[in-house]
Amino acid sequence: MLILPNLSLYIHIPWCVKKCPYCDFNSHVLVEEIPADQYIQHLLNDLRLDIPLTSNRKIDTIFIGGGTPSLLHVKNIQYLLDGVRESLELSQNAEITIEANPGALEVDRFHGYKNAGVNRISLGVQSFQEDSLTQLGRMYSAHEVETAVHTLTSLDLRSFNIDLMHGLPNQSQKKALYDLRKAIALNPPHVSWYQLMIEPCTLFSATVPQLPDEDELWRIFNTGHKLLRVSGYKQYEISSYAKPNYACIHNLNYWRFGDYIGIGCGAHGKLTQLNGSIIRTSKTRHPRKFMSGHYLCKRFAVPNCSKPLEFFMNRFRLLEAIPRNEYAYYTGLSEDSIRSPIEIAIKKGFLIETDKFWKVTKQGQLLLNCMLELFLTD
Repeated sequence: MLILPNLSLYIHIPWCVKKCPYCDFNSHVLVEEIPADQYIQHLLNDLRLDIPLTSNRKIDTIFIGGGTPSLLHVKNIQYLLDGVRESLELSQNAEITIEANPGALEVDRFHGYKNAGVNRISLGVQSFQEDSLTQLGRMYSAHEVETAVHTLTSLDLRSFNIDLMHGLPNQSQKKALYDLRKAIALNPPHVSWYQLMIEPCTLFSATVPQLPDEDELWRIFNTGHKLLRVSGYKQYEISSYAKPNYACIHNLNYWRFGDYIGIGCGAHGKLTQLNGSIIRTSKTRHPRKFMSGHYLCKRFAVPNCSKPLEFFMNRFRLLEAIPRNEYAYYTGLSEDSIRSPIEIAIKKGFLIETDKFWKVTKQGQLLLNCMLELFLTD
């Protein structure tokens, strides 16, 4: 039996003022004025082309990411969200998130974003220390970070998130925990705390900085994890911590193998059809080509042999138990199709199985890639 999962919408804004040395996202530096009005019209055109794949479902969450979406003026975000509402029905309590930087220009727009319908802001802090912000190529001060968080607190939004990094160049445990303690003291509902990774085709990959060794990274994570936990934050995903009832619903939908429309440069989508097929989409990456009307880069149906790995690549990221019936509901396949790798994972101590649930063990979390390899097909 197949059940259509919840539906989200991801909107990609591809521009930023400066490319950070660690960033491998699809972002493009634009020194002149952003062609916001034209781009948003193309976004809405792109959205309308995907509507036939949605099976008339309501949108439960919207996430506006980038790039730096908060470079857009309030009127642009209002126009964008009004256009989405004209094309699709939103759930009554839909979560609507925008990513933002803590610079003074962006902070001045937060109240207007709220009036436009945004009810959650994800703030790209990364660090509260001037030397670390400089290393990471961030264009704001530690003082501006604290001002931005205080502004978010005063807005009485549904929620907001602080994005924070650890494992930075030459970073000691003391410096990493200083950042985390500063974040916790500001009492955000949600903290994304993730380790810096050197990704291909970034400035850091061309000139690799000196990073903490594995032992130091483990000490940073282990101590920081305990600090977050005793401060009232629950880890619900590898890098995500939230106060009770403040987990990011949009990201939970990704990890629970939910559906999502992806519009804008380089955006990806996953849309389950009534006949059981799962359609993957990817959009044209470069703004110039996208804005010439060439929106779609690729669209294909996921073959049945790939569905087990795709399902568990998402579900195993979450620390919650996985209802066994959801595998059949969201893939259209029987549990027999994965019986062998599930049993191997159980024998290796990666997974616990009950009549109703699967649960990843601590060992399974540490050796996640090894566990996922069990679901690969030739």
